[in-house]
Amino acid sequence: MDDFKICTLDYFPENILIDILSHLSVRELVRAGRVCKRWRRLVKDQRLWRLVDLTAWKGVTSRILWVLLRQYLGCGLRCLRLRGLLLSARKGILLSEPWLKALSTKCPRLSKVYLLYADLRGLPNCQLLPPTLKVLELRGCELPPGFFAQSLPSGTTEGSKPSAGPQQQGRSQAGKKHVSPSGIGIERLMLHGVPSFTDQHLQSLTSWERLERLELRDTFRVTANGLRNCAAKENNSGVEGLTSLKFLELGITGQVGYQLQMASLGLGTGWLGLAELSLGGKEVGPGLLCASRLKDLRRLCLWDCTLSEMQVVRSCRMLRGLCALEFSGVFFQPRQCPSVGEGEGEEERNSGEAAGGSDEGDDNKKLDENDPIPSLRRSLAAVLPRCTLAFTNCSVLQFNSE
Repeated sequence: MDDFKICTLDYFPENILIDILSHLSVRELVRAGRVCKRWRRLVKDQRLWRLVDLTAWKGVTSRILWVLLRQYLGCGLRCLRLRGLLLSARKGILLSEPWLKALSTKCPRLSKVYLLYADLRGLPNCQLLPPTLKVLELRGCELPPGFFAQSLPSGTTEGSKPSAGPQQQGRSQAGKKHVSPSGIGIERLMLHGVPSFTDQHLQSLTSWERLERLELRDTFRVTANGLRNCAAKENNSGVEGLTSLKFLELGITGQVGYQLQMASLGLGTGWLGLAELSLGGKEVGPGLLCASRLKDLRRLCLWDCTLSEMQVVRSCRMLRGLCALEFSGVFFQPRQCPSVGEGEGEEERNSGEAAGGSDEGDDNKKLDENDPIPSLRRSLAAVLPRCTLAFTNCSVLQFNSE
């Protein structure tokens, strides 16, 4: 009996203990550091502080943020998720300028920040955020008017942009690879449920040289004119607007009393370099009407809307360069009449059945039984033969015969 000893956590190696501690929340991790000196040293290991999620910790205050920054956060931090005080009865500033400056100094590898219900009206602009940020996501936040404005380098003004010749265009493209210390290096900006985001904020984004992805969901104050003014287009002085933008998402799904402006109508003037477009809710209809003007569009995603087969096929006929078409959470209206382009598809199918034999026909029947919208697949295959189709959580609306 003396050979058997009680096995405790002290017998485990530090790597295993760190793996166990990695499953704890931030609040539980801080409490675990009070057990003993060894655990306190293990809790401060930067492998445990790569992803810090404080959204579930509802009692976070500015004092707690300072404690976390001074004792735990460091060079290992990659992603920070924080819940603000916007919907709380407690008053006070959660994100202050000194704390953000200290965060930039102590966490040089921070690349993603997620803010939920944060009041950012106390900050002059987003340049106070760490300059290493690549991804910024804001949900339900309040913004000041000039939050996204970027201060220009010394010696240049907004109206003193020279005409872009061939050599100057090459220099500007080379300059985009390196952002000045005062510049903003964010590549992906996501705004979900931010009603204070307006055309003024959107126009400020044109000074961001690295912005490649922009997601605007339930931003009710963005208008078609605002989207039209910031679109990448050729001018007498060269290319202006959001020239680096490759992905754009627009969606209005909230049931609110605002008069919707249908911002996707601003796509009608075209957008140079825009390769991916995502439309959702009430922006799908007007967006499909204007998508034919997007010469560089390669991928289109439609989500959370109601469409008819005729509407989809007519719009996609003008998108010959489309490589991928995705439907997510879409309700399709029942087919009432032959769709546009189906006659061509019928001829191709008849010739294919004659050449392929009965085995291929049996496979098509099996596919139709499992596919809720087989006719739309066939019509799109005839219109866009090189396009990849994807349907996720889609269904056909059922109407009562009464």
